[in-house]
Amino acid sequence: MVEPVGNQYVVARPVYSENLFDEDHEKLHRYHKTFWDHLKLYFRCSPQRVKKTALGLFPVISWLPAYRFREWILSDIVSGINTGLVAVLQGLAFALLVNVPPGYGLYAAFFPVLVYFIFGTSRHISVGPFPVLSLMVGATVTRLVPDDSTGNDTSTNTSTIDEERVMVAASVTFLSGIFQLLLGILQFGFIVIYLSQSLISGFTTAAAVHVVVSQLKFMLQLTVPGYNVPFGIIYTLKSIFSQITETNITDLVTSLIVLLIVFVVKEINDRYKAKLPAPIPIELLVTVLAGLISYFVNFEEKFNVAVVGTLEEGFQVPIAPDVGILQKCIGDSISIAIVGFAVAFSVAKVYSVKHDYPLDGNQELIAFGLGNILGGSFKGFASSTALSRSGVQESTGGKTQIAGIISAVIVLIVIMAIGFLLAPVQKSVLASLALGNLKGMLMQFKEVGILWRKDKYDCVIWVVTFLAAVFLGLDIGLATAVAFQLLTVVIRSQIPSCTVLANVGRSNIYRNRKDYTDIYEPEGVKIFRCSSPIFFANIDFFREKLISAVGFNPMRVLRKRNKALRKIRKMLKKGELQVTPKGLICMANNIQESDEELDNNSIEELDQPTNMTDLPIQIDWSADLPPGITVPQVDIHSIILDFSSVSFLDFSAMRVLQKTLKEFIRIDIDIYIAGAHEGFLDKLERCAFFDEEIKPSIFFLTIHDAVLHILLKKDIASSPKVKLMEKDSSSDYIITLSNGLRSRECTIPTETKL
Repeated sequence: MVEPVGNQYVVARPVYSENLFDEDHEKLHRYHKTFWDHLKLYFRCSPQRVKKTALGLFPVISWLPAYRFREWILSDIVSGINTGLVAVLQGLAFALLVNVPPGYGLYAAFFPVLVYFIFGTSRHISVGPFPVLSLMVGATVTRLVPDDSTGNDTSTNTSTIDEERVMVAASVTFLSGIFQLLLGILQFGFIVIYLSQSLISGFTTAAAVHVVVSQLKFMLQLTVPGYNVPFGIIYTLKSIFSQITETNITDLVTSLIVLLIVFVVKEINDRYKAKLPAPIPIELLVTVLAGLISYFVNFEEKFNVAVVGTLEEGFQVPIAPDVGILQKCIGDSISIAIVGFAVAFSVAKVYSVKHDYPLDGNQELIAFGLGNILGGSFKGFASSTALSRSGVQESTGGKTQIAGIISAVIVLIVIMAIGFLLAPVQKSVLASLALGNLKGMLMQFKEVGILWRKDKYDCVIWVVTFLAAVFLGLDIGLATAVAFQLLTVVIRSQIPSCTVLANVGRSNIYRNRKDYTDIYEPEGVKIFRCSSPIFFANIDFFREKLISAVGFNPMRVLRKRNKALRKIRKMLKKGELQVTPKGLICMANNIQESDEELDNNSIEELDQPTNMTDLPIQIDWSADLPPGITVPQVDIHSIILDFSSVSFLDFSAMRVLQKTLKEFIRIDIDIYIAGAHEGFLDKLERCAFFDEEIKPSIFFLTIHDAVLHILLKKDIASSPKVKLMEKDSSSDYIITLSNGLRSRECTIPTETKL
């Protein structure tokens, strides 16, 4: 019963061990489903399940009939047009990262949008090329189809290399789509939890650095081969600086001007986004202006700049992926599949929380998987979602994926009809536009200082991920980062936080004794907390910390006591000790006997519980012992282990814990475990943890229950300060104790009486 008194409360209840609590309160015996029960439930078919499955597989069925046409259509049209224009330019720009002709970026901006409209669960993300993903595909492309090493730059060789690279990009995209689809079908959407925010931030920042370096050759118009090897970024920079004198000044000046304009206008968009009805479409304006200048001034002929060139009108015939290529890029495809999904899901989650609607990670995998399969079949490259493009779709009023369909229509118009207008645009302009979209990712460098102040482990993960991805490459870097992140989890769980607790404020609250001044520690009682699961990797650390907290090694004390008993028995047998009412009196002088002689080659006997049944007197180990006999002094009588933060205990750790508890029990120290979670005792019973020495009665509901039980036990055993006043009920007694911790009367069951 809880009695409120102002802003305080008073709880009156018995002191409960786990067993007593179960006796006083009837526990329901629930049926726990077996594996076969779950399997039958999963494959059970019913009309409701069919409907739920259909709505889950085709989310468009659930939201499209409820579309509020009059309220939303205008916003979606405006958003779709703006997003479509950005998608066209980003598709062309990010195609340069893939090292394929720019026109193929339009396919990557078109087909995945159609698939996501039907299968996706986010209403606001814009599906299509993403710079990090494009760079990862480009790394695979340059590895399998390197630049012409002969330096022969004929149109025939260039065309052949482009065709091969398009095939590689399409094949790796197709395979990554297969992986995403399989992960979605197998319900592996949870894999995104293994990519922490720190890891994703460090990885995308490193990818942004790679994007900057990869675009320098277009901005300077230099012939730089691709290096998809560890430390490839260093080789790339070395190649760029070795040719720096051959820079095309026109491309360089154009790139710098475009970059400056884009950065300034984007800053204006960010600063005044609340006042602007829609962000200024600076990419579109810059592209149109640059295209017009290039066309009328004839930059290509006069200054020998590289331009987009003629874009093929219409769609090419779908192709089957190359099996030989698929075998060579399995690892790349897995990395691309996971990174693409992780980035897209992270962005989608932001908008789902903002606009309050659910996301399905498994369905998102299916949607992106099908989108990449279709996109790869039509010679596109891997898609995810670009942060800037999704921001345009949401900030310009997009309500649903109708805006995505309209953006796809804009891309379709460019593919089918007006692509020729983009022919005179310089590649350096597209490279600058690609860099202009990296501001957000590059600004993530600021997170290092913030993470260092908040969580040093996360900060180290960010730095290691960034360095690994920059110097080892995105594929090896991602694998290294995930492995390092899992290693930090192992380290943190292997070295858990262990503290000694004390009572604070004479209440039922127990905290680290080093943090408070108003503490109370019951004499002879140690309260030890481990804030981590206990398993095979950290059980030895747990044991060492526990021994350090109590101040002695129980095994050493037990062996010393057994050696002392051996010596006492020998002395009694020889008459060197005499039993008196005051204890044992030594009758001989200069008694010396080595430990080796006492061991007598039977070390196992020293580890057994002390046995005094054959002695005429019980030995008090805290009292003075006969000369020549010394044992370590033990100043505690009870240990409470707080297991409230121990989520699981594996079998290996259980054996070591059992052995450790027995060592303490054998030197007459009572062990109590408090706060264990539901099912903990059941698991211990199944694993035969309990025996004659360790019993289920050592488990208590809370630390305070265990402390009160210990104090009550000591008070009753040592003095008549405890008075029992019988109540009306024969099953309970009111007990008033003298200890300062328990100034109020409390009720305990008669079963706890000693």
